[in-house]
Amino acid sequence: MDYASESEIAVSGKHVHSLTAALNQVLFGQEELVELTLTGILARGHILLEGLPGLGKTELVKGLAKTLGLSTKRIQFTPDLLPGDITGNPVLQETNGRREFVFQPGPLFANIVLADEINRASPKTQSALLEAMQERRVTVLGQTHDLPRPFFVLATQNPIELEGTYPLPEAQLDRFLFKLEVTRNNIATLERIVNQRELGAEPHVDAIMDAATLDSVLQLVRRIYLPDVVANYIARLVDASHPGQSGAARGIRYGASPRAALSLASAAKARALMNDRTHASFEDVKFVAPAVLRHRIILEYSARIEGLTNHDIISSLLEEVPFQSNATPKSLKPE
Repeated sequence: MDYASESEIAVSGKHVHSLTAALNQVLFGQEELVELTLTGILARGHILLEGLPGLGKTELVKGLAKTLGLSTKRIQFTPDLLPGDITGNPVLQETNGRREFVFQPGPLFANIVLADEINRASPKTQSALLEAMQERRVTVLGQTHDLPRPFFVLATQNPIELEGTYPLPEAQLDRFLFKLEVTRNNIATLERIVNQRELGAEPHVDAIMDAATLDSVLQLVRRIYLPDVVANYIARLVDASHPGQSGAARGIRYGASPRAALSLASAAKARALMNDRTHASFEDVKFVAPAVLRHRIILEYSARIEGLTNHDIISSLLEEVPFQSNATPKSLKPE
């Protein structure tokens, strides 16, 4: 493979840093959330944002669409939403004296789809997103229609404890590269919001990239070098998430899938580019691991009774699994 050069990283890094700065002006006090969101986009993944209403999840997605200069559609998920309402439906039309069905694309046909409060829709409608998220296409009445490229689903959901919500199926959760938790703001950030925002007014942001520039950056991410030792660390980390494979996995019922390993690799490469490096590192994997594994690990009932959370288990995994499977030779150890 023709790996990315330092000069290419420098050029693309300028665009990425400008994008980061712009999004930090959309969502105050959430620098890590912004970094992870951009990392997910550069890794070509879909992102699930979970948090209570009013924390800025929707504004972050709308700001991202504006800064990237891509087409965007918003779908407000409700219990009465039908699968055809998002994929599109065939409509009977008369053409040259003949009646025929013509497909009318739904709101999925955009570069960035904001699936707002996705867990308020029924499981049937949620599952309609599966093919779109994995294959980047939809099939209606036996006919397949390709979605625009690039295609991202950025979904928001309320915590499942809230009334009127439906847990997402595991098969759909696994299609999301990241699950990010949006937390409340501290006092200083709240004061800044009060001074610089008005209720109902959207923050103004300019386009930082166009579609061609974004495509070149996405292609460059694929050419970031992933050292064998880092790939081995990813494999051991995913393997350790399964019951019986590590001490930290004692509370786990089902561990992470091979898709999780691929997601870790792609996200680590994306973060390397965001930090102006031509290669991914152990630290990149460790940084993105909670976002990648959070929704892919299913805990035993007994672990939940004990008060353990996915965050606790993942933290234990990261502590238990060493970066390298073998000890560093003495000749390479710092004095």
